[in-house]
Amino acid sequence: MRSDPPAPTVRPSQEVPAPDPDAAKQSFDHVYTQPDPRAYYAELTKLGYCIPELAKPYFRKLIKDYRADRQVDTPTILDVGCSYGINAALLRCDTTMRELAEHYQTAESTGAAELAARDRAMVRSRSGIGDIRFIGLDASEPALDYARAAGFLDDALHADLEQADPTAAQRDQLADVDLVFSTGCIGYVTERTIGRVARAARRRPWMAHFVLRMFSFDAMRAELDRLGYQTEQVDGVFRQRRFADEREQEQVLETLGHSGIDPSGLESEGWFYAQLFISRPHPDAGAIEPSV
Repeated sequence: MRSDPPAPTVRPSQEVPAPDPDAAKQSFDHVYTQPDPRAYYAELTKLGYCIPELAKPYFRKLIKDYRADRQVDTPTILDVGCSYGINAALLRCDTTMRELAEHYQTAESTGAAELAARDRAMVRSRSGIGDIRFIGLDASEPALDYARAAGFLDDALHADLEQADPTAAQRDQLADVDLVFSTGCIGYVTERTIGRVARAARRRPWMAHFVLRMFSFDAMRAELDRLGYQTEQVDGVFRQRRFADEREQEQVLETLGHSGIDPSGLESEGWFYAQLFISRPHPDAGAIEPSV
């Protein structure tokens, strides 16, 4: 009877390095830098990209709670890693991912300017969540430009706050931020960016971050603790999208395994999954449930 060979002995000087989570996820840079979002929706719809829609009821609830708590009629929201303003579009237009994908699919022969005009008309015709002001923060200038032209964003911040503090002009843009949202960029964006955003605001903004399970939130939580926040993790997990291929899944499973995270029934079944962290300054923390 054949037996498996013994596992190799790894001495301290030969420790196997941890997999790089950033390298595990396939790059979609080519769809984030187009002059309009048609390629973005076409590519990600194939993979069942759904986390912005799953995030929507939690964002709605947090906005509602913030308005009531702070007596702010028109809160300013910073969407970190906003790309083409998808979270803003979902909230402003009270729409769905499927409807947005179909909206852009039917505009194959339309120019980018005409497409943006059609989006502005959609924003004007939908009631959405009421008066809100959206600022988008992203590394893709074309995506930001389109989201502003389409009326999804009121302002845009093209900056790399991982590498440097905000400029005086950028601090002015961030000064009135009330809430900070993200749906999957944490891990690529770290506590450096979020800490700089929080410090630039006149008063600490409330935050909601959907974080892929392969990324640790520990450093972010520690930074927010230092800034006077209390963070809670919402029960459950949230699908982001299907893996692009077997290689991407294998790399993610390796990353999770190295971190001691069991992927059984989740990533093992072919999907990225995220967790939700809500951070509010003391003494504002408390339970939050989604608003339907």
